[in-house]
Amino acid sequence: MLESGCKAVKEGLLEKRSDGLLQLWKKKRCILTEEGLLLIPPKHPPPPPQQQQQPAPPTEPAAKIKELHFSNMKTVDCVERKGKYVYFTVVMAEGKEIDFRCAQEQGWNAAITLQMVQYKNRQAILAVRSTRQKQQHLAAPHGPR
Repeated sequence: MLESGCKAVKEGLLEKRSDGLLQLWKKKRCILTEEGLLLIPPKHPPPPPQQQQQPAPPTEPAAKIKELHFSNMKTVDCVERKGKYVYFTVVMAEGKEIDFRCAQEQGWNAAITLQMVQYKNRQAILAVRSTRQKQQHLAAPHGPR
């Protein structure tokens, strides 16, 4: 997603529950694109726009940036609204669940769901077009040889 230079649809802070034993809520700077969700540690510098096509220099801990691509995402489940927070879970294709929370008025869960649905729709349209083109190619009469 970083390499493809996707434009940001939404940016801001989200809290992600850690996988560890204590399951602490950690703030992540998030960038929602048409391709997925980038999770960046808050102290990590943002990717410079002019360098998005180039790989990160080796001195930068690029491994810290997590990419949740919509092609690997199954659903976004809104778990509950409690106090000032909305708690939701992103379910990945391999079954991994990632828990998030944000202030209710931020609407991250709705924005992620909308972008994921739009992504899946684009992929379905491309698949249908590809199938039709193959069928038309196979059905086309072959000229004299």
